[in-house]
Amino acid sequence: MINLSTGAFFERSTRQIGTLRSQAETLQQRIGTGERLERSSDDPVAAARLRMLARQERIGDVDTRNSQLAEADLSLTDQALGSIADIVIRVRELAVQASSATLSDNQRSAIGTEIGSLRENLVLLSNSRNIAGHALLGGKATGPAYVDGGAGAQFVGTAQVTPLEIGEGQSVEPGLTGPEVFEFTTANGPTDLFAVLGGLAAALAAGGQTATEAGSAALADLDAGLEKVTTAQTVVGARLNWIDLMAERREITAERMAEERADVGGADIAATMSRLQETLTILEASQASFVRLANLSLFSMLR
Repeated sequence: MINLSTGAFFERSTRQIGTLRSQAETLQQRIGTGERLERSSDDPVAAARLRMLARQERIGDVDTRNSQLAEADLSLTDQALGSIADIVIRVRELAVQASSATLSDNQRSAIGTEIGSLRENLVLLSNSRNIAGHALLGGKATGPAYVDGGAGAQFVGTAQVTPLEIGEGQSVEPGLTGPEVFEFTTANGPTDLFAVLGGLAAALAAGGQTATEAGSAALADLDAGLEKVTTAQTVVGARLNWIDLMAERREITAERMAEERADVGGADIAATMSRLQETLTILEASQASFVRLANLSLFSMLR
């Protein structure tokens, strides 16, 4: 028996029109968001791939932040090394002047005073701070890298720097430790720049034959110290270049993942708009048909 009751007709028509409206809203949402998946059940395989891409993007964000932190600290280290190198070069110039036989003890003493001031600046530079407020050359230590006392400047940091992950299983140390910059070995054994500058300043202040010979005697040590600083600058520059290279690789990877995300979960705007127009046309026709059929009655037919 065919059910032609008015209630069934209205229920069926309402359901059909509601389905069309829901389809139209879904298509409009896809056009607005550019995504074709509303829930995982729409396409489980594509949804799983999108979740994997999202995890990779979050990991990439962490690697980017680590790279930015490492780059900032290494840039500060590079600036500090440049200032340290300038001090060593200036001290070398003063040592050459002090080795001249034409200078008086007072003149050498004045040079020694300047070298003493430069040594103090060197200690200040050794305790420069990174962006986290920790000693730039102190390794993992949160306090100062060097303490300057009666026995000279003593390194009180740690011997290692905590590396930062910057992507693809690669890491970089965002700084150097004090010994990697200031300590070196000469013909007379191990020493550091603080001891060399302090010894030269004291010898020049003492006067006499010792002051006359001090300038020439310190040149070899100053050259070795400057070479150590220059080597440190090369290391920092190489790490900065490595960070830049990894950043470029992350950009390429991000572009690839964006393309894959669009292919896997993105909506084809042209096709979606065409389907929307088709759905709206059918919806409009269905609504018009419903209105006309709803207005029909037996009396209308008799007229």
